[in-house]
Amino acid sequence: MANPTSAALIQRYYDAFNRGDADGMLACLSATVAHDVNQGMRRTGKDKFAAFCAIMARCYTEKLEDIVIMTSDDGRRASAEFNVHGRYLEPDGGLPPATGQTYALPGGTFFAIEGGLITRVTTYYNLTDWLVQVAGDDA
Repeated sequence: MANPTSAALIQRYYDAFNRGDADGMLACLSATVAHDVNQGMRRTGKDKFAAFCAIMARCYTEKLEDIVIMTSDDGRRASAEFNVHGRYLEPDGGLPPATGQTYALPGGTFFAIEGGLITRVTTYYNLTDWLVQVAGDDA
């Protein structure tokens, strides 16, 4: 059976994401949140999560659709599956040049929850698929 309290927390997190509301996302996180970025290193703490959100807001605009939230019975773990629809606005680190390319791909996130706050966010998506889409290559 799903845990409604944890499911509501994850829904609030994604509602804030879809509004572009970094403060709303941060309000769902513990002070020591562990953030595992797809294909990247773990970042720990709300300050590092906020810095990540600032980069995301500058380089991308994204909306998540078809979000399905799953929780453990005890509410300590949750996951979500979704489809990302985005636009690549500015170059991000060592990634390809940005020219406003659009992309759509499936993704998923795993969460740990304690004391009514998210303590871990681990996101996965197919980076190769994203790279092909922003390159405009159908191969």
